[in-house]
Amino acid sequence: MMKHKTIFEALHGASSFLVENGRDENAARLLMQHVYETNYSGLMMRMHDKISDEKLMEFQKYVEEHAKGRPVQYIIGTEEFFGRKFKVDESVLIPRPETEELIVGALERMKKLFGEHSSVKICDIGTGSGAIAITMKKEWPEAQVVATDISEKAIETAKKNANHLQTEVEFRLGDLTKPIAQEKWDVILSNPPYIAFDEAKEMSEIVLDHEPHNALFAEEDGLILYRKLSEQLPNLLNQPALIGVEIGHLQGEAVAKFFKTSFPESKVEIVKDINQKNRMVFCEINV
Repeated sequence: MMKHKTIFEALHGASSFLVENGRDENAARLLMQHVYETNYSGLMMRMHDKISDEKLMEFQKYVEEHAKGRPVQYIIGTEEFFGRKFKVDESVLIPRPETEELIVGALERMKKLFGEHSSVKICDIGTGSGAIAITMKKEWPEAQVVATDISEKAIETAKKNANHLQTEVEFRLGDLTKPIAQEKWDVILSNPPYIAFDEAKEMSEIVLDHEPHNALFAEEDGLILYRKLSEQLPNLLNQPALIGVEIGHLQGEAVAKFFKTSFPESKVEIVKDINQKNRMVFCEINV
């Protein structure tokens, strides 16, 4: 990329460069906002400002990194989720908009099951960046929220997010329900690894090359963690209780069957996301 005199010209050149390399041209704007530590409107107001050599070099470095495949969120170190900025790095998955829908669905069902402002105990299993756990605490302040993960690095990242967002969440290291097995819970939420290993060939290289594989892939055609959760949770739940999990869009029937088998009297729902794909399974235990 050649040097440009204004932010607008630098952006235009970078956008073209990214498109030529098969990337989203909008990434250039996000990277420029990061360079100038500003938001969309702040950048728009500076479009015709001259860009210094120092800032141009920084910007070009980021653009070239993204052109080679590194996700923008890892370059700028943040991703927005439920209106809040979360710190992300290669130790955790980048939070997705679909997971916001899991939270909305959980909150709606919790109001009906427990009543608003009730003091419920929530656990987010496989917390990653902490997005689910922290958001649940923000949206339901009366809750006691615990988050678990098998990765020490993920727990460190999640703790940084809790501190940054001034949120009281307890983090525990361990596999699935092991860190919470001595207590009873009202709400269990999880967005576990659910991609079958043979699906890797169909995935974006950006995801495969940069996001943590232990947070993406799972055995038994991506279903093993749902099966284990359904087997381990019956002795850990109060009544009423709610389980909510994010799923791959072809896994709805299989995951619903696991929970229906473990909780035969429960109400199990497969719920579609905004794109009309099966994306969540909710299990309400209220007998």
